[in-house]
Amino acid sequence: MAYASLASAADAPAAPAEPSATEVDTVIVLGTRRTDRSVVDSPSPIDVFGGEELARQPAADMLDVVKNLVPSFYVPQNTISDASTFVRAPSLRGLGADQVLVMINGKRYNRSALVQVVTGGDTALSLGAQAVDLSMIPSIAVKNLQILRDGATAQYGSDAIGGVINYGLRDSDSGFEAQARYGQTYAGDGESYQFAVNAGFKLFDSGFVNVSGEYFDDGETSRGATRPIAAVFAANNPALANQLPNYPGPAQIWGSSPTNGYKLFLNSAYDVSDNTSIYLTANVGHREADQSFNYRSPISAPTPLAIDNGTGTPATGSPGRNGSFAPIYLTPCPVGNATCPAGGFVKDGNTFSFTSIYPAGFTPRFQGEVEQFYGTMGVKGKADSGLTYDLSATVAKNSLDLAMTQSLNASFGPNSQTSFKFGKLIQRETNLNLDLTYPLEVGFASPITLSGGAEFRHEEYEQTAGDLQSYAAGPYAVQPLYVQVSPGVYTRSLTTGANPVAESASQSPGASGYGGTSPASAKTTTQSNYGIYVGAETDVTEAFTVGVAGRYEDYDTFGDTVVGKVNALYKVSDMFSVRGTVGTGFHAPSPGQSATEILTTAFSPGGDQVQTGTYPVTSAIAQYFGAKTLTPEESTNYGVGFIFNPISNLTLTVDGYFIKVKDRISITSTFDVTAANIIAQPALAAVGEGGAVAYFTNGFDTETKGIDAVASYRTELLDNPLILTLAYSYNKSEVTKSDPVAIGPDRIYDIEHITPKHRANLSASYEIAGFMINARGNYYSKWSTNQDYPGQTFGAKVTADLDISYTVAEKYTVTVGANNLFDEYPDKLAPTVANPIYAITGSTADGQIYPRSGGPFGMNGGFWYARLKVKY
Repeated sequence: MAYASLASAADAPAAPAEPSATEVDTVIVLGTRRTDRSVVDSPSPIDVFGGEELARQPAADMLDVVKNLVPSFYVPQNTISDASTFVRAPSLRGLGADQVLVMINGKRYNRSALVQVVTGGDTALSLGAQAVDLSMIPSIAVKNLQILRDGATAQYGSDAIGGVINYGLRDSDSGFEAQARYGQTYAGDGESYQFAVNAGFKLFDSGFVNVSGEYFDDGETSRGATRPIAAVFAANNPALANQLPNYPGPAQIWGSSPTNGYKLFLNSAYDVSDNTSIYLTANVGHREADQSFNYRSPISAPTPLAIDNGTGTPATGSPGRNGSFAPIYLTPCPVGNATCPAGGFVKDGNTFSFTSIYPAGFTPRFQGEVEQFYGTMGVKGKADSGLTYDLSATVAKNSLDLAMTQSLNASFGPNSQTSFKFGKLIQRETNLNLDLTYPLEVGFASPITLSGGAEFRHEEYEQTAGDLQSYAAGPYAVQPLYVQVSPGVYTRSLTTGANPVAESASQSPGASGYGGTSPASAKTTTQSNYGIYVGAETDVTEAFTVGVAGRYEDYDTFGDTVVGKVNALYKVSDMFSVRGTVGTGFHAPSPGQSATEILTTAFSPGGDQVQTGTYPVTSAIAQYFGAKTLTPEESTNYGVGFIFNPISNLTLTVDGYFIKVKDRISITSTFDVTAANIIAQPALAAVGEGGAVAYFTNGFDTETKGIDAVASYRTELLDNPLILTLAYSYNKSEVTKSDPVAIGPDRIYDIEHITPKHRANLSASYEIAGFMINARGNYYSKWSTNQDYPGQTFGAKVTADLDISYTVAEKYTVTVGANNLFDEYPDKLAPTVANPIYAITGSTADGQIYPRSGGPFGMNGGFWYARLKVKY
């Protein structure tokens, strides 16, 4: 069967696949340097998923594939999440996305170019993380997926605090497989096309070339309502209603963004001799997405609108006009006039309004284009003495090109662009690895497998400059206003009210929605490190297995560190085994975390955009607000569990874990920017008065504890094979220490509550008369987020998945199925003071009906699909 983690302490996949005992005995490559270990006798909990099971999931994005299979793997849907919509950050066992190492054929896979900087429930567990983009891996290329549920920094280096995910690629030298899938949501949107091909070829007489390719095109979904202010605009301006963005649909879209692209993998090897081979692995990918941003209204509500704020008392709300539609005064002060100095503007009738470009308001569209390249080449072999060696080199590059259309830079007034290029984010990596093992006979039940090796890594993170208007403050950013009192004589315009002050008009710098990279901020940051490791593993007796590992790493940016690990397995009887691990680990700050400088846009309660700048600790702005040098995260992992196999076809595994992480890298809470701040630090002009600033920091410590249990039972029904699997995962995180400057109470709450503490899957797989039936029930306990929806707890839910396949002539398989069969949705947003519901639309002020992150299973509802597979 494709689900083979029968001895795993970790989370089980959601559904078993074809019944086969072979993968139970699959040789594992994670958590050990031995070549005779399987999942049923590993001292560390490991899951193994067959490639057939991955390919059967109705999703083009590997993130969603793994989420369907692994209960403790969490990834949000991310609607209107800035660049985090293009590269989503997953979480494994409640840890950050960059605290899990990802490998391809046992070699480190490269990071994405995006550092997660958007705040909210979308990134609550991974704010500030720079992690791998799993979506660049096509399912059809994978022979098996192995997930080590154990800290493994001592064995594999930085990032393996929470575990390791390794994709073993297909290596057949013959055969052909093609798949085509079409599907859409029950609501009728989100059309999804996927085409995938795999082929194997002999390489002369002593090698193979295996190639895989996939093309996908996923349509947009929409699960919100239009903004109340857009509904008011349409009602009051019927002649202009059809100029509202997306009319007659919602003025802004809460749902999945339309995405398309391709991804390719090559896996090859050639035997130079009986004991030596050379190998080459390569990955190329391209993905484009087009995301809706928030609607910008040209009007304020003429009369207050009825709202429900959850108090039971009648209330009203008054959505306001977006600040970019304020009048811009075009008449500059006369040259050389002492009463109206240079830089001032005359408050007269010569004004400009962006309603001349966007009469019904505008909703920016944010585009992201991801390019991926990864290549590993190496030589490995075995000497007559038993010494094995593996020498390899990896080069990789990931880039994210950001752009925006249907927007503006209000500070440039009538000269504003409506489309912008923000520049590229680029991650480059070079890795050199040497791995050695040697079997030493000392009279134990098995030889001691001695292991050792070395690694050199070099990383570069680059930000390229965007269009001038994407980041700059134009001539109308700050407008001191003057009025003419007599010919050639002016005085400052004063505000109205009891205490009038000098009047100025202002507009935010940069594009509305996102800020590009300026030439001053465009740069390349590098980091190099080397590491050496040693280890030993053996079966001391037939019943007792033990392993130790240690690692030393030295970084040119922050210094060195030493970590270690011990694990053991004891077979109490043929039916019962216990196992445990203890280890230390670390996660080094990446060059992206040390260098990212970016502007994003949030909105005030009044509807005005607020520029938020995120800065590296070395920048003058970050240091002005008290930034300190980043240091590595440090961790300690403990695990203990058992394997119970009372009869040959029933297996139960239970494993508990406890993970302490100190000095977690994140992004601070924001600092408001005042006029005095800008005078003291002129670089803050890029953010502007009323904007906000944050920077990277080591801000808090966490403790994560949990239990993973799996029960698997193989039997027969009507003389045909039936496999039943029950998987349960409990996970709880707690922030034990924090710097209030770095992390506020709402984010602390989200780290502790954003994911369901309890997850369970009940799966069944049944074969009969050429049919394969797979059914799965998924349980998610309650969850909540104070950053987005304070005061509301989203209730527990159960979803169901079903697929039925029929194979003809052993080559052609037709599948029909549904994910979220009964069209389950997360709870709707409850009316609260923080998020009142407007009667006119039944939504929040920005059109939300469901939680923006989608919760643990998304907010698209049911999805049906059909797939045709041809295999020779």
